Amino acid sequence: MSERERLAQADSGEQPWRAWGPYLSERAWGTVREDYSEHGTAWDYFPHDHARSRVYRWNEDGMAGVCDDRQLFCFALGLWNGKDSILKERMFGLGGDGGNHGEDVKDYWWYEDSTPTHSWMRWRYHYPQAAFPYEDLVRTNRSRRRDESEYELVDTGVFDDDRFWAVTVDYAKASPTDYCMLVTLANRGPDEATLHVLPTLWFRNTWSWGIPGRDHVPTILGSGNRLIGQHRGLGQIVLEGSGDPEPLACDNETNTFRLWGLEGRSAYPKDGINDHVVDGADTVNPDGEGTKAALHYTVTVPARSRVTIRLRLSLTAPGPAPSLDLADGFDTVMRLRAAEADDFFGEVIPAAAPREAADVARQAIAGLMWGKQFYHFDVEQWLGGDPGSAPPSGRRHGRNSAWWHMNSFDVISMPDPWEYPWYAAWDLAFHCVSIARVDPGFAKSQLLLLLREWYMHPNGQIPAYEWAFGDVNPPVHAWAALRVFEIDGGWDHDFLARVLHKLLLNFTWWVNRKDVNGNNVFEGGFLGLDNVGPFDRSAALPVAGVLEQSDGTGWMAMYALNLLDMAVRLAIHDHAYEDVATKFFEHYAYIGMAAYQQGLWNDEDSFFYDVLRLPDGVKLPLKVRSVVGLLPLAATSTLTAVTLSRLPELAARVRWFQNRRPQYAEIVGARRLSGDGRQQRLLAMVGQEQLMRILARMLDEEEFLSPYGLRTLSRSHLEKPFTIWLGGSDFTVGYEPAESTSGLFGGNSNWRGPIWMPTNYLLIEAVREFATFYGDDLLVEYPTRSGRKVTLTEVADDLSHRLISLFLPDSSGRRPIYGRCELFQTHPDWKDRIVFPEYFHGDNGAGLGAWHQTGWTALVSDLILTVYR
Repeated sequence: MSERERLAQADSGEQPWRAWGPYLSERAWGTVREDYSEHGTAWDYFPHDHARSRVYRWNEDGMAGVCDDRQLFCFALGLWNGKDSILKERMFGLGGDGGNHGEDVKDYWWYEDSTPTHSWMRWRYHYPQAAFPYEDLVRTNRSRRRDESEYELVDTGVFDDDRFWAVTVDYAKASPTDYCMLVTLANRGPDEATLHVLPTLWFRNTWSWGIPGRDHVPTILGSGNRLIGQHRGLGQIVLEGSGDPEPLACDNETNTFRLWGLEGRSAYPKDGINDHVVDGADTVNPDGEGTKAALHYTVTVPARSRVTIRLRLSLTAPGPAPSLDLADGFDTVMRLRAAEADDFFGEVIPAAAPREAADVARQAIAGLMWGKQFYHFDVEQWLGGDPGSAPPSGRRHGRNSAWWHMNSFDVISMPDPWEYPWYAAWDLAFHCVSIARVDPGFAKSQLLLLLREWYMHPNGQIPAYEWAFGDVNPPVHAWAALRVFEIDGGWDHDFLARVLHKLLLNFTWWVNRKDVNGNNVFEGGFLGLDNVGPFDRSAALPVAGVLEQSDGTGWMAMYALNLLDMAVRLAIHDHAYEDVATKFFEHYAYIGMAAYQQGLWNDEDSFFYDVLRLPDGVKLPLKVRSVVGLLPLAATSTLTAVTLSRLPELAARVRWFQNRRPQYAEIVGARRLSGDGRQQRLLAMVGQEQLMRILARMLDEEEFLSPYGLRTLSRSHLEKPFTIWLGGSDFTVGYEPAESTSGLFGGNSNWRGPIWMPTNYLLIEAVREFATFYGDDLLVEYPTRSGRKVTLTEVADDLSHRLISLFLPDSSGRRPIYGRCELFQTHPDWKDRIVFPEYFHGDNGAGLGAWHQTGWTALVSDLILTVYR
């Protein structure tokens, strides 16, 4: 059976091929869901040191983990090198107050492969043979300043002389609920070494919270080389391993005595296996029964050799547990699924793509697939506390208190399973564009999910992310829905209509809440761009007034055009949508014109700026040349003569605007013949003259154009930082190509110079839209002042190649993303394994921010598929 057939069966409901997958997060500690503190100090309330001993309330975590889509069972890998003070059951990292530049993971692993149904997956981890330097990492990072680099695991020397284990786990599905797993343990060091391996099966604790009807306790029984689980909601599940492991069992219950000196529910709590293996304690149940169990392997491997362990995890019929095939049938499944994965990606990735680029695309998609996580969060219950426990008083008016209606119980695409193990609304929109290349059904379901009544606020706001659902993310949902619709072949008008109906509510929320003066320019706050401005745009302004934002206004003009495009496509099949199309044509025109009328466009500088409007009517342009001023380019679309001939009411309204509102000619009036000789009309916030002037800045190597894409801040601010005096203080923006030296938004990210994939992608899309309208007649100088004239299509292609080159070996075999780290650049075990960082150094392309933020950075796969199509 091919992967395409499995996807079709999953979409139709014939076979639940998506029911099991890598939906287990790599971090549940330090999250908002698990934070029951008075003042929302999530990292302090549930630290890493508690994770092995304390039961999670809402989800689970583990390494190389899989679970079902309700997370009733969980499976993950535990390791111990014989020297660590604890088992390696989860990735370690530091929070915002200890991570030097923000949350930062301190382990190295890779998502090397995954099909969309998870019928085939590969995961890789490098585990030091020396003691993991937990204390050194904490102490050194805490001592470093913001202008110093973060102290990473590779800097500690634990990988010197190749003294590490390369651990690979291959997964292959024999059926939707039957996983074959091959664990390969490679000793890369110069000496024989011993590794303890603990494939672990456990049930998520849903029974100890005092909820009526949910108090049934499942069981796992260890017997020989098998673990047999019984769960009322799941059935019987069996984990069987090759060889002669020792079964160990404890309970997924909190060790209250270790944490607080109190008696607990179980004599063998959650950390029982850890304490038994590491310290030899009598902390596992001698009867071999519990709600968490592991098969304990002790493996000694000669220098530079490897061994393998075969595992099979299967849902079986009630009754005596059958023996699972770990021989010929196992081999057949592994071989077939690997070959089918190659066939599937051979169809997805163009044959013209060079091998290195094809590998990047495939690993980017793998990261997206591994980033799908089970997400459970009933906000009303979280705010109110569990039965028998009173919530802190601060909950009543604190974080997310206005989002009591939200009740999440879904598999959702996350930005990253460790640093951002929760969804983010605008990240998700970008994820879906790349996911649609391999699984449009899942991409569509994700876009619809956040618009459902149990996610979208009754007032129409889309939740941002669990750290603060009420934060405002850019309105890119409509854009993403259109892209997914097109990638899927443009046939699913039911999907488009469902999205449009809900986005009408969200658009209205924006108009009512984020246009304070009712003048069609928008505020919005930080809009995902964190510290891009001289002050925190989501906080109170340093002086009285209103900050009118070029990016907010550009986003809303784009939003109106996206909804116009949706309505046009639907109106061709159902004329009831034509009224919606005329509404958004007109609303777009008002927004586009307001950007000029209200002073966002600066003609002298040929750029859009945010404007601080003071109570006395004085307007102060914040002359920061940043991506804020480029984003209005994304508000671009085209109406063809064919479309207007089929929608006479829309055509009449366009003519009315042309005749009665001549001042709108620049943003709705540009017309020319397309390549097939038919007339088309450009809708854009910039006319041809403004476009050329903005592009002259955007494509200037001394401003935005980097060898690796577009910077988020003009490099001109390196020598000339922008400074403004407000409310008795100076506020400054200077070019910072790497991580932030500012504490705004916790110093977690930086939009003052680095290259960010999502905004680059949108600007490339905009250039392609202009290219569709102007054709090859419009030439631009690229780079600015080079004397070289090219078409807009050539500009878009070259910008795409610059971004792709971040991940590819250059002429000396070095990948820009890995910067100056010689281990990652030259070592055979490291150099060809790709991560997809959150953002990139504006000058040298080194990866920055969240190390595994595959989510929107996986847009590189879409760029590869586009330029090599």
